Amino acid sequence: MTDEDTTTDTTLETPDALDAAPAAPTAPVEVDPDTGAAPEEEPMVYPGMNWFVLRVASNKEDSVRRTLLRKVKIEGFDGVDADKHLVNRILVPTEKTKTMKAGKQKVVETKLYPGYVFVEMKLEPDGRIPQDVFFLIKETTGVGDFIGTAGRPSPMSIPEIEKMLNAAKPAEEQPQVRMEYQKGDHIRVTDGAFENMEGTVDELLPDQGKVRVIVTIFGRATPLEIEYWQIERFEE
Repeated sequence: MTDEDTTTDTTLETPDALDAAPAAPTAPVEVDPDTGAAPEEEPMVYPGMNWFVLRVASNKEDSVRRTLLRKVKIEGFDGVDADKHLVNRILVPTEKTKTMKAGKQKVVETKLYPGYVFVEMKLEPDGRIPQDVFFLIKETTGVGDFIGTAGRPSPMSIPEIEKMLNAAKPAEEQPQVRMEYQKGDHIRVTDGAFENMEGTVDELLPDQGKVRVIVTIFGRATPLEIEYWQIERFEE
């Protein structure tokens, strides 16, 4: 049985927004085996490797990644033996955002490409995925198909790889509050001393988890700094 016999995708359907401009790879550095995160200075593609996209069961991205890492290590495909270094990075790109409520902060980690796992691996001279690696991946619980074209897995393009790797913030970077408002939005206060008052967003203050809004008090335009969760968009 070959890769062609077991994959059914007929078009390349990489996850959304993988269309950034290409950039040249940099020199290799050591991979972080614990987090799977790609440091900023790490190359987009290691020499002799290609990135592939796996379609996996919903909410199973992390468990699939952990299982693949374990199986790859057991089989010796992780580079301990240079001759058998067939699989390199296995990633589930995420970003961290900060929420604030009543002055308390909470960091939330969100998957950037739900339903997908990215695998960097070496190909045979004829361009096929090594059969042992192919079946190791395909027989992993939660794995659906490789994304591919013409009935076979297709490697990602450099622009797609760049977009995927650059989308995730480095782990050491301080996450920011995700703001859902823009300057000029018409809002209504939903909590606190100014509840039910209407106003307009004047400035976003993500470091503080607040929004500066302009409301009318006693006939005068008055700026207020309110926590972002205490307002909502208001449509007349």
